Amino acid sequence: MTQPEHQSSPSFRCLIVDDEPQARVVLRRHVEALDMLELKGECPNALAAFQFLQQQEVDLLFLDVQMPKVSGLELLRSLQQPPKVIFTTAFREHAAEAYELDVVDYLLKPIAFDRFLRAIQKAFRHVPLPASEDAEASPGQAPFLYFRADRRMIKVFLHEISYIESLKDYVRIATTKGESIITKQSISGLESTLPAHRFFRIHRSFIVNLQHVQAFNATEVEIQEQKLPVGRLYRAAWMERNRNFL
Repeated sequence: MTQPEHQSSPSFRCLIVDDEPQARVVLRRHVEALDMLELKGECPNALAAFQFLQQQEVDLLFLDVQMPKVSGLELLRSLQQPPKVIFTTAFREHAAEAYELDVVDYLLKPIAFDRFLRAIQKAFRHVPLPASEDAEASPGQAPFLYFRADRRMIKVFLHEISYIESLKDYVRIATTKGESIITKQSISGLESTLPAHRFFRIHRSFIVNLQHVQAFNATEVEIQEQKLPVGRLYRAAWMERNRNFL
């Protein structure tokens, strides 16, 4: 079994700047999934970010392009010694201008975690990611996620995940191959990245892959000869989903 690793404090300080609350949530979860990144703050507009950067230094800026009053492009031009910058936006038309400002990468929303990892690799070259295309860019490739464990990023195809167990600040990913991958991440954060039609949270400590459920009732789910409890707070949703069977 892969054991949780104990590392020193994160190496790279990050700031998220975006006027959309949900966009900040997605980026926050991506940042928190990597031990090497430390989120120093979030700003809802460029003016707040400018003031923040006068007080604190960061190594990496996740910067939305289109924001009220002052755009991300204008903010970047105003900084005498800007940190590394990854633009995050729903619009393609500013890409050429962004690269003229020597940004690290240009991410289009919604930002998938795999694409986020590739941008981090560009910013900090020692991140151990494969040099292949991400799942969304490879026709016919099964969807997957990367998990940091044992000082490396482990690629796991979603169809190979049997269930996920919360271990306080860590989660354990049990696979159909009999592997057990432990990574530092909250189960709620991971839940938000998983397709809802394939995965279901049955307990505050368990998420199951519906494809691999072998038997179930209102209080228990059996996967790979493991009997997992259905939590009281999740029972109604579980019964509703399976009302044609229970």
